[in-house]
Amino acid sequence: MSATGAYRHLFSPLRLGPLTLRNRIVFSAHLTNYAADGRPTDQHAAYYAARAAGGAGLIITEEHSTHPTDWPYEKLIHGFHPDVVPGYKKITEAVHAHDVPILAQLNHNGGQASSMFSRLPVWAPSAVPDPMFREVPKAVTVTEIAEIVAGYGQVAEACAQGGFDGVELQCSHSSIVRGFLSPATNKRTDDYGGSLANRARILLEIVDAVRAAIGRDRALGVRICGDELIEGGTTIDEAVEVARMVEASGKVDYINTSIGVATSTLYMIEASMHIPPGYAMFIPSAMRKAVDLPVVGVGRFKDPLQADRALREGHCDLIGVVRGQIADPDFAAKARAGHAADIRTCLSCNQECVGRMGLNRWLGCIENPRAGREAVPIPSPTVPGRRVLVVGGGPAGLQAAATAAGQGHRVTLCERSEETGGQVGVAASVPSRAEFLDVVRNLLAECKRLGVEIRTGVEVDAAQVRCERPDVVILATGARPAPPWWAGGLDRVVDVRDVLEGRAEPSGSVLVFDELGFHQATSVAELLADRGCDVEIATPGMVVGQDLGITLDMEMFNVRAHAKKIKQTTDRVIMGASATEDGRVALQVLHHTVGVDSELTYDWVVCAVPQAPEDGLWRELRGGGIPVHRAGDCVTPRRAHAAVVEGHRVAVSL
Repeated sequence: MSATGAYRHLFSPLRLGPLTLRNRIVFSAHLTNYAADGRPTDQHAAYYAARAAGGAGLIITEEHSTHPTDWPYEKLIHGFHPDVVPGYKKITEAVHAHDVPILAQLNHNGGQASSMFSRLPVWAPSAVPDPMFREVPKAVTVTEIAEIVAGYGQVAEACAQGGFDGVELQCSHSSIVRGFLSPATNKRTDDYGGSLANRARILLEIVDAVRAAIGRDRALGVRICGDELIEGGTTIDEAVEVARMVEASGKVDYINTSIGVATSTLYMIEASMHIPPGYAMFIPSAMRKAVDLPVVGVGRFKDPLQADRALREGHCDLIGVVRGQIADPDFAAKARAGHAADIRTCLSCNQECVGRMGLNRWLGCIENPRAGREAVPIPSPTVPGRRVLVVGGGPAGLQAAATAAGQGHRVTLCERSEETGGQVGVAASVPSRAEFLDVVRNLLAECKRLGVEIRTGVEVDAAQVRCERPDVVILATGARPAPPWWAGGLDRVVDVRDVLEGRAEPSGSVLVFDELGFHQATSVAELLADRGCDVEIATPGMVVGQDLGITLDMEMFNVRAHAKKIKQTTDRVIMGASATEDGRVALQVLHHTVGVDSELTYDWVVCAVPQAPEDGLWRELRGGGIPVHRAGDCVTPRRAHAAVVEGHRVAVSL
């Protein structure tokens, strides 16, 4: 069966108003932080063009702000600026070169914003503070509502001038329109509040203004939140009614969907690997039963089989694949060509996409070191065809090997364990983290496809390196557990890796001490709780697993931790440890915010603390006759995204 036959629904064409899409795969709107001074950049053009070249059926850009009062984050495209059109043309021309239509998403974030950047009051339907921005917005007047509507029309006209094939109205997770639609944030008593018809009035007025601005030869879509997942908010029944109103206007060509609110239930909008794929499919499914317009479904689609099944079962007409095409711009092309197994599937780890955005950095990807750098060409090798020896088969080594082979070098990778993967394999062994192993599977497949010779179960020392006589060596030897200064050599004070790699089997009461603030402590705590241990996590920080908030894992971890009776203790520093007469561990603990000392006793203590680099081989080889480079934890221990980026960077430099 051909690939198109295997995914018959996914690769069937679809009429979307005046547009004909060659397949049902949509690169839906998402933030990138690529804007500079409110204007689109060359990086925008390169980023979207890469996904067009990779076979997407439709591209929808990130939001374009429609009014000066809307500036929720620094690197937002200000569509209301008159000088955005040249940047728009660069984007649309780059995408149209691959015969793919592109739409611009228009938005005003309303009360889900901040006056920090604009120095203007935040506008919203009512003076209801947002839980994330914690700012009391100004309830807009009827005159200001007219100004908002006109702003959408103005930006839509600029988009048409810039060559976009249409626009999408963001009325979902972060939008003043969503604020009007939701009973939770619309407390008005005039013609724009109260009944659903009144709350939807501004949306229909915007539809009228935008359609007048772009004409009938461009597409117009509306993205609707199907369930805000907040008390008193919009639910699916009202969302379906809004979809019916939109269709009845006769001016809209399709409906897109979303779930959650960007400031209260963001963890459901960009769900991590703990949330099952297709989790939001009830929303487009309900809307598709109610309207005849094409409906876009979203919700963590990782592979073309999932997407095709959703189409085949009639839940939606198109599939939004965002993180999947960030991880692999050629997602669609590989599926269509029958090489779905070669797709670099998204991990839903949220470390470099959502996580970087939360830190005000440009969007990247833990698996794709080129994400966010598409506009920067890869240099040619300084010396082509080198013999490259890579030592270490974790993410850094695998990425270095794949990139070097892709650059035309002859690459051999040696890994001392029987399997590649390094610490990723260990991390993926804990509850609900199995998808993390995809980073190894994907890189290993790429290495094999590019002809990398992979040797496992091979311990490489300096003598063997010299015997191999490579032109260059890349060391990716990783890191080793390092006991904290207070551990005192006690047998029952162990590292998280000792537990996950089977060298220690804690039982009874277990303290997991978290100095890293990420999955290491929380995931091993869950594992031990599942094994019947009485588990407490303690941290010097103010929050256990504080960086889980960046990757949107915090909320669901707390739900699971409560169900598993995992105790969480903050502001604690361990000052010493000793063994009791019965072999337990007595800890001297300081509550550092109030200065109270206490002695606590546990059967075991498991440490999530900084590791030490495995750099012995580098110390032996440096200064010798063979050029030696390092990548990943053997330089200094960090997270997986740093290993992948560094492996790629080192290989490109050869």
